[in-house]
Amino acid sequence: MSNPRSLQDSRVRGWFLLDSYLPTLSFTIVYLLIVYLGPKFMRNRPAYSLKGVLLVYNFSVTMLSLYMLVELICASWSGGYRLQCQGLHEAGEADVRVAKVLWWYYLSKLIEFLDTMFFVLRKKNSQITFLHVYHHASMFNIWWSVLNWIPCGQSFFGPTLNSFIHVCMYSYYGLSTIPSMHKYLWWKRYLTQAQLVQFLLSIIHTLGAVIIPCGFPVSCLLFQVSYMATLVILFVNFYIQTYRKRQPSEDEKLSFEQSHIKSSHPNGHSAFTNGTSLKKRQ
Repeated sequence: MSNPRSLQDSRVRGWFLLDSYLPTLSFTIVYLLIVYLGPKFMRNRPAYSLKGVLLVYNFSVTMLSLYMLVELICASWSGGYRLQCQGLHEAGEADVRVAKVLWWYYLSKLIEFLDTMFFVLRKKNSQITFLHVYHHASMFNIWWSVLNWIPCGQSFFGPTLNSFIHVCMYSYYGLSTIPSMHKYLWWKRYLTQAQLVQFLLSIIHTLGAVIIPCGFPVSCLLFQVSYMATLVILFVNFYIQTYRKRQPSEDEKLSFEQSHIKSSHPNGHSAFTNGTSLKKRQ
């Protein structure tokens, strides 16, 4: 049996957190323990507001996502990346540049564990759903594997889309901490739809490389399609439950929207995955 270390892409050898799976696994276990034990710890304690912390956090993640979006576009463009299929060793220094951005993308999945911790501290336990936890925990581990074995080439596309979605999503969260901005936050539903479009585009892009291969590992492509399909199923179910199951009257809709804006909090009311979390209407 091959040593997994021997299969590691030599271009990322020695990078922080990548040479051993133990740190990633340990962070994930701690995260899951917080998901399980956190609400019990907070049960008889008052909820924290954290508005100032959330404002800084959301705009910080927005800026990180913007950096990744711009750098991925520039790096893939400079390397002449193809949309249909891009191999792992075709663009020289541009491939390394892409890999460096994808390392930040991997790290951002660790940072986004804070989404759940803020739910716990604010006692928003209804927001800690299966989709939310499944997505957060799995993405961090999946991207450790991606960075070690397929850190560039075809791997650039999903994070590029997701970084754009996260710029919009965390901007929404950040703006929702500012009362004077609430009247402009009518576009949450369109972010939810954009997430679904993102998943479908990623599946189409991945299947294109299966149909017309370019040397990128087919097993990795098939895994990605399977994983994205689970997100589509879970996310469509959420969308139906939230936006389609009950169509309120105009008076009810107006009343709900007014009360929603008044009670809106960042990281607390919308469903976002692949960089995201599940936040239901209250």
